[in-house]
Amino acid sequence: VVGWVPVITDPTKGFVSQRLNESNLVIQRPYDVPENRRYRFDNGVHKLWVFNTDKPHSIISNTNPRTEIRVKGYDYSSGVWQFEAYGYVPCGTSGVCIMQVFGSAPPYATTLMLRVYNGTLAYYRAPVVAPNIYDRWFRLNVIHDVEASRVEVYINGVLKYEGSGRGGASHYFKCGVYAQNDDSYYMESRWKKIRILKKCD
Repeated sequence: VVGWVPVITDPTKGFVSQRLNESNLVIQRPYDVPENRRYRFDNGVHKLWVFNTDKPHSIISNTNPRTEIRVKGYDYSSGVWQFEAYGYVPCGTSGVCIMQVFGSAPPYATTLMLRVYNGTLAYYRAPVVAPNIYDRWFRLNVIHDVEASRVEVYINGVLKYEGSGRGGASHYFKCGVYAQNDDSYYMESRWKKIRILKKCD
């Protein structure tokens, strides 16, 4: 639409930032390699990478390769919660989930997955949340209202996706790289200023 100007808002308004430290950010990585071969924390930036030939994160898991930050200590089953961070996906990373809201009613495992396919950020495979995501920092805000069963995704303060939740008894946030279908050989994402927020009662 010619002349259309996106509405930029502050998605964190009315939310309270929760206390986060290193113990809340648990690194899940291929079980047969040391952490420093798939994860680095430098100058405030979490860098996570994985190869599509890697093992899963647990010897008893049949899931795809991943290197992810699992936010621990803020699992939730009610209320309105928010994940905020700045993300970066280098060119070439494709067929990968970079952020998820874990937990849902069967047959699903997740309430939300944000995946990258050839430079496009999508809600699962569709719809598109943001095109041309490669090689730039973007501010990501994901809000999950459990009782209302609603999920919202903001990119740089602009609402890009709004949809239904998927039920489930317990949820938590993750970010990093988790191989999906049509995955590239090498997958990487970077994250900084990770925050978990809860809506004021």
